[in-house]
Amino acid sequence: MKAVKITDKVYWVGAIDWNIRDFHGYSTKQGTTYNAFLILSEKPTLIDTVKKEFYPEMMARIQSVIDPKKIKIIISNHSEMDHSGALPETVAAIQPEEVYCSDMGHIDLTEQLYPNFDMKVVKTGDRIDVGGDTVSFVEARMLHWPDSMFSYLEKENILFTNDVFGMHYATGKLFDDENNEIDWLYEAEKYYANIVLPYSDIVLRFLDSVKKMGLSPKIIAPDHGFIWRKDPAKIIDLYAKWAAQAPNNKAVVVYDTMWGSTQKMAEYVADGLREGGTEVKLMSMHSCHRSDVVTELLDSSALVIGSPVLNSEIFPAMADVLCYLKGLKKKNLVGAAFGSYGWNPAPIKSLEEKLKAMKVEQVAPTVTSKFVPNADTLEACRQMGLTISQKIAEKLK
Repeated sequence: MKAVKITDKVYWVGAIDWNIRDFHGYSTKQGTTYNAFLILSEKPTLIDTVKKEFYPEMMARIQSVIDPKKIKIIISNHSEMDHSGALPETVAAIQPEEVYCSDMGHIDLTEQLYPNFDMKVVKTGDRIDVGGDTVSFVEARMLHWPDSMFSYLEKENILFTNDVFGMHYATGKLFDDENNEIDWLYEAEKYYANIVLPYSDIVLRFLDSVKKMGLSPKIIAPDHGFIWRKDPAKIIDLYAKWAAQAPNNKAVVVYDTMWGSTQKMAEYVADGLREGGTEVKLMSMHSCHRSDVVTELLDSSALVIGSPVLNSEIFPAMADVLCYLKGLKKKNLVGAAFGSYGWNPAPIKSLEEKLKAMKVEQVAPTVTSKFVPNADTLEACRQMGLTISQKIAEKLK
């Protein structure tokens, strides 16, 4: 396996995971990459490693350009196991002079890997000489782990950003200009929605601080997906847009159904939203994955949820997606709830508490149906959709 040349002095030596389809509850239909980077300076430097089982692939790529034992420095930008899993084996094989990480990275790597090698802690503003160039560091705490940091290769003007600005997207075309935006844009949006969204306020502050530092990288090299060399500003602008969570004339209706009653109600809610001029994404948890729901919600202003009752609880698939959405903390949403039941309506009313816990502003009364919804109930669902559409319009003024 061969390394991929980024510049005369920098190579991609990572691994491509074509087969992964789940990343801690996030559906990765396009697979992913685990990117590691080799700097051919006077002190050859490796930035990040790969998931443990991909260690042989990474080492083969390194060997295609250099004897691995010539590597003097390893930098760990992020301690999550898909980037640090191969670190102990790599250190044992290479025996570098120095291994660098952030303060929190030192803690996390120690508690995950129980390493038998020393690590040097760096912080924002620290710089190390790699022989012929300098690497400086910018801590990026909670983007998306406490240990996260960026490494900046100054003369080459390359910013290595660990998980930030990446996506779960397996491709043999490792640069932005080699990939069609139609193919990758959804995966970039999905990555932000499922990984970075809870930290949007931190994203905005961080982007502002990086701008004040005067950093304007020629190349952005994240740890997942491809490398931004033609238009690195594009992904920065997308992050700023997604982090702002500005109102949009779009609603997501999420539901599940047992005998079709809740589905019928969902369809009438969607009709009311469309009638009001709002774009609608109707998502049944019979056929949609939780990670795709939050992706659609990223550019939406409304969340409407519907569930049948099973064993005096909301339907399990709805409990799953609502738990997931709560943790991702999407802001600036309005919404409402609906559902059907046989003899106990209380679980449908409990959906109101779910919305409240997610800080969704409830702008229409909950609609319930005992067994099959009648004409009046379906009209109430349509009116719910219209009301939500009107509330969105008010926010957009």
